[in-house]
Amino acid sequence: MRFFLVSILAIAVAACSGPSSRKAPRRPNIVVIYADDHAERAIGACGSPFAHTPNIDRLAAGGMRFTQSFVANSICGPARATFLTGLHSHANGMTSNRSRLRRDVPNIAQRLQAAGYRTGVIGKWHLDSDPEGFDDWALLRGGYYNPDLVTAAGRSPTTGYTTEIVTENALRWLEARRGKDEPFFTWISHTASHRTWRPGPQYLKRYDGTRIEEPGTLFDDYAGRSRAAAEAQMRISRDLFPAYDLKLPVTGEGILDTNAENMLAGMTEGQRAAWRAAYDDKNRAFAEAELGGKELVRWKYQRYMRDYLRCVDALDDSVGAILDYLEESGLSENTIVIYTSDQGFFLGEHGWYDKRWMYEPSLRTPLIVRWPGVTQGGSTNDRLVQNIDLAPTLAAMADLRDEPEMHGASLVPLLRGQTPPWRDAIYYHYQQLDSGRTSHTVARHCGVRGERFKLMHLYDYDDWELYDLESDPDEVRNLYGNPEYAETAAALRETLADLQHRFGDRLQKR
Repeated sequence: MRFFLVSILAIAVAACSGPSSRKAPRRPNIVVIYADDHAERAIGACGSPFAHTPNIDRLAAGGMRFTQSFVANSICGPARATFLTGLHSHANGMTSNRSRLRRDVPNIAQRLQAAGYRTGVIGKWHLDSDPEGFDDWALLRGGYYNPDLVTAAGRSPTTGYTTEIVTENALRWLEARRGKDEPFFTWISHTASHRTWRPGPQYLKRYDGTRIEEPGTLFDDYAGRSRAAAEAQMRISRDLFPAYDLKLPVTGEGILDTNAENMLAGMTEGQRAAWRAAYDDKNRAFAEAELGGKELVRWKYQRYMRDYLRCVDALDDSVGAILDYLEESGLSENTIVIYTSDQGFFLGEHGWYDKRWMYEPSLRTPLIVRWPGVTQGGSTNDRLVQNIDLAPTLAAMADLRDEPEMHGASLVPLLRGQTPPWRDAIYYHYQQLDSGRTSHTVARHCGVRGERFKLMHLYDYDDWELYDLESDPDEVRNLYGNPEYAETAAALRETLADLQHRFGDRLQKR
């Protein structure tokens, strides 16, 4: 596309630059492939019992996988702001999806651009502003089918499946970079695997007949924990919308309607035909079964998970296309590839979908880095790392000399196999205050997580939760108030206060 052409000015400047007496080592290209809501439990290399991700696994086999990678605020916009700035949400201004990124805070794209990198972002933006620091941008607005493409030239419609459109634009951008002297940084930002989990036409029938393993806490009763957990509106049993989430079109009376117009709006005729062929017979069978109780919950879980995994399959194919292109074009040798997600996601744990919580499925996020000549293929690292570390890492990879304030630390020493002094706890703060089924009524909370223990403070309720992750990895036994763990709780409360002071985060109670 024309918006990816290198500017005449940039070419002229490059042409007029004389050769230096000593050629500096070529700085690495950086490709960040960024998923949305991709849970670790849905990646083969992370031990998934049901996900099929051969291309993400291929990336892990050629690089380093971080086994304890976490986010600082598990929600889309704030996670992206933290990735770009290396700052916790309160410091970068993006505390919720309705707030805005502070314009006076430098982001990593601006810094790379100033250092001579060609920068581009393709896909989902979710920061309620035009991209700053990016020479080229192609943002997709809409759902999984036929989104609008927004560039500096304006907004235009597209036809196709969003994951594939992101991939095509990313490949086009990379092709424009081939043969250029300037290094590049591109952020390939996917919509998948975000709600509403609409698979592309070629993926619609995958996992048919496959029964997805249920988590042990699918029917969690939330006993012994803050009432906030029971009040959250994100249960598979009751909070998934029939049409929006489960692909069960309904009339106003709640009767199954196989016409499915509310789900098919905006699709082409061919897309509608593929959709009907995939769902109509299964939806009729569901209606005839007249399920109830736990069997209905189990059916909802299977429908949710199959659609989620179909979206992940498309995401994995996209990763494969990017890796194949880098290898075939000769760019792979000097290109760092990073795969991560804005946050994790609940795949039925605690009976939930969505994210937001500091519980492990939501707090954890995949992080895989392949750096040719630096990372050892198939290696893992178990240090406590966080998305605040990504911007400092990219800065170190590019050998940037400016050092604006950031809360994170560069992962480069870890990627090189070194063992530097490292943090023994991470800080987390979810701050979006709202209610309802679309926002899930998740209470604001903060906390710290160490190697073994996790402390959460649901401060609007003044409730505390403490978990021993070794003996209770599912986080169902709240130990706060147990005399045997009083010293542990006190120490973690002190750590929490210390980190809040260090980062300058002050709680704003209702």
